[in-house]
Amino acid sequence: MDQFIKVMKALSDPARLKIIKMLQHKPMCVCEIQRALDIPQPTASRQLKILEDAGLAVSQKSGLWVNYNLADGADSPYSAMLLGGLRHWLEDDPEIAHMVKKLPEIRREDICKE
Repeated sequence: MDQFIKVMKALSDPARLKIIKMLQHKPMCVCEIQRALDIPQPTASRQLKILEDAGLAVSQKSGLWVNYNLADGADSPYSAMLLGGLRHWLEDDPEIAHMVKKLPEIRREDICKE
């Protein structure tokens, strides 16, 4: 039951749901997530840690970058089931749609030049 509660708590936050929806479209680093959500870097990192602990996201180091992706759900049937549903849920939400539309403009290379 602990794993189920961890997954449900992770999905109970709007920022974490937005991160899940963004990761459905592309792998992202913390700076890109920070920019997309307009939140401080420590907050973005904390949200990603919660998603990782719940088995909803995974990180992988690639050179200077740490890329975040959606988990494949292999570690938790709860994560797998909810990630499958979330692929289709909230697509018509105006806030999600607006955020997803902005994703191509949010590039780590541009953010790091600033």
